[in-house]
Amino acid sequence: MTDGPDATLDPDDWTDIRALGHRMLDDMFDYLEGIRERPVWQEMPAEAKETLRAPLPRHPGSLADAYRSLQDNVIPYTVGNPHPGFMGWVHGAGTPVGMLAEMIAGGLNANVGGRNQAPVEVERQVSTWMAALFGFPESARGVFVTGTSIANFMGVVVARTSALGRDVRAQGLAAHADLRAYASTEAHGCIAKAMDMAGFGTDALRTVRIDAAGRMDLHDLAAQVDADRRNGLRPFLVVASCGTVNTGAIDPLAGLADFAHERAMWLHVDGAYAALGMLAPDVAPLLAGIERADSIAFDFHKWGQVPYDAGYFMARDGDRMLDTFAAPAAYLQRAGRGLAAGTAWPCDVGPDLSRGFRALKTWLTFQVYGADAIGRSISATCAMARHLAQRVAAEPELELVAPVTLNIVCFRYVCADAERVNREIVLALYDEGRVAPSATTIHGHYAVRAAIVNHRTGPADVDALVDAVLRAGRRLSQPATP
Repeated sequence: MTDGPDATLDPDDWTDIRALGHRMLDDMFDYLEGIRERPVWQEMPAEAKETLRAPLPRHPGSLADAYRSLQDNVIPYTVGNPHPGFMGWVHGAGTPVGMLAEMIAGGLNANVGGRNQAPVEVERQVSTWMAALFGFPESARGVFVTGTSIANFMGVVVARTSALGRDVRAQGLAAHADLRAYASTEAHGCIAKAMDMAGFGTDALRTVRIDAAGRMDLHDLAAQVDADRRNGLRPFLVVASCGTVNTGAIDPLAGLADFAHERAMWLHVDGAYAALGMLAPDVAPLLAGIERADSIAFDFHKWGQVPYDAGYFMARDGDRMLDTFAAPAAYLQRAGRGLAAGTAWPCDVGPDLSRGFRALKTWLTFQVYGADAIGRSISATCAMARHLAQRVAAEPELELVAPVTLNIVCFRYVCADAERVNREIVLALYDEGRVAPSATTIHGHYAVRAAIVNHRTGPADVDALVDAVLRAGRRLSQPATP
């Protein structure tokens, strides 16, 4: 680096950083290649935490020293989702190709809010791919965001503008306190948060009961909507869950599409991970009706195995997104040619102006692996879930506590003190580090929850989970020795 009026943050000599950069790349390939040799997760020691509490550096330091600190204090202590034994939450595992895409995107450092540049065209190509995948018309548009939480928020806001017109952007909701939205009791918590952030308030979201399979009950939905209309309220939005977070249940999408059409309501699908099941021939039929949604939210960083973060929002009618988000500004004026050329920039169809090149890692993942291979990995995770369910059913000490629809299996160890024992089982597995499930509550009972999303997870990993639960359960359920 050079001091003075010609200062730059580039190195004076690129030789050293090039050598260390190559080493970093090799180290990360080694990390992924040897992932099974390390624990899924381990507690971050106090010494490591302390190194990350140092004050703001005011003077130049060594990249080699900083990288050494990363190796010692950060890299060993992540959540562990690339590991095949990670079955905790619905996290994708990433791929080496995705990692390389992140490096290229960082080097380009493109702001993909708009303008006449290739990264915008890459994002548009992904939008075209997704419209075709979901059976949407050519008028559909999609845009990358951080994740499905923000994509679901966009779904609420676009539905609001569709119901009330563009004037609501200026006039607000003060005159529209009668609007109501509907989602099942199993809907993700971000739906209520979206209603809050959009200005409706969480009380404007009705919760609809579920059936025995965890799906939204259409009869209860109809009863609530009709009752609200009789009381002078205005139902405008139905949010369908496509792969609930607890059990992976899929709401009756075709029935909800009929319902929303008959009552002139917007149908938004929260397909956080399961929407990409459209890539898998054995899963796609379970999603019948998704092609009739008005909008869909999902993540490429889950079943799509793209590195975090890569969320996505798509609307059947892209003009509704323009109505909701496009905002004229002097500094965003368009030209007929040159760098400022083009129409419908990404910033016109979403909330962000400054945006990273998220599309690249998604684009490169599909280009290298192909949609069919990603679909096969999705099918494989569902097959692993069925294998786990069969193992659970074969063990008298274990029981399933929810139907297995896709890739999530909820089960528990059966004993006299089951609530305490199952809680301690999960903690014991974290300490052992071979497998890492999560936990949930089903019908009032604490349960072990295995969400199999990782393309690296195989039968041996699933068997290791069952064996570890049985060992821990037997030990923890024994009466204390006097």
